[in-house]
Amino acid sequence: MTIETKLKVYILDTYHPDAINLIQTIPGLQVILPDDPRKEDWHADADGIMLRSDSHLTEKDFAKARHLRVVVKQGVGVDNIDLAAAKKHGIAVHNTPALNSESVAELSMALTLTLTRRVSEIDHAVRSGATVLRNKVLSTSMFGKTVGVIGMGNIGKIVAQKWIGAFDCTIVAFDPFVSADAWNDVPHVRAEALDDLLCVADVVTLHVPLLASTRGLIGERELGVMKDSAVLVNCARGGVVDELALLKALNENRIGGAALDTMEIEPPTLDVHGDFLKHDNVILTPHIGGSTKENQSRNGMFVVETLVSVLHGCEAVGKLV
Repeated sequence: MTIETKLKVYILDTYHPDAINLIQTIPGLQVILPDDPRKEDWHADADGIMLRSDSHLTEKDFAKARHLRVVVKQGVGVDNIDLAAAKKHGIAVHNTPALNSESVAELSMALTLTLTRRVSEIDHAVRSGATVLRNKVLSTSMFGKTVGVIGMGNIGKIVAQKWIGAFDCTIVAFDPFVSADAWNDVPHVRAEALDDLLCVADVVTLHVPLLASTRGLIGERELGVMKDSAVLVNCARGGVVDELALLKALNENRIGGAALDTMEIEPPTLDVHGDFLKHDNVILTPHIGGSTKENQSRNGMFVVETLVSVLHGCEAVGKLV
């Protein structure tokens, strides 16, 4: 009698039901969804891993993984995976860099407009029972404003195109890592130095990965270069903004406002981030840039297709990191 040996796939983070349903229909796979991935010892028998940003894979994990062949991360950033250790142990790591772009760009714009039109602040006042007279509430229009885009990748490009198309904004872009002909199809001014962007932008929106070179990219000095009326939007990675420096700038009224979808410690809590919430011109969201129903379904199924392709020895559809 022949006993069928199935490849084991561990799903360490929450995925859209469409992705779960798809992978559970694929012959030859045993799919495991741990109740608590931090306590699950997958190292002895996992052939494949699916994860998002909540779980972390370290050198110790890769050293213990006896059969692991592939890790697929939903999303762009892979700072929660020790890539050097994965490579050392011959384990392929893939991500889905382009699939979140539209959703993250949409959130960046939503947060910006919520800040500039003071939507969250006014809603809170109404809910608290205050009498809010419309002729006493002045907000800021985004039409014709200057938007500083830091990071000229897929997301930054979409953000720029949307601000131009919908609000006739001027785009100033900065990214020392892309070629001079990047964004040839997007009307923009390319800043040669970060300060050249910061000093003119009404909105500074961040779309860069967290690297050694980008950690603390926006700190006390950079905040001092920005206009006092400018707003800062971070839908990139926590750590790109020096949060203590930002809080100081807010306390001293040296910045128009801030919206943070990503922070050093996630999700945001009163214990850690309560001082930010004392400011009406601050919005905190728990890393939801890619969290739309449509995007989660599309992303999750793409992750499944990539993982299965690698396990079956085919060319992967996702990007090898």
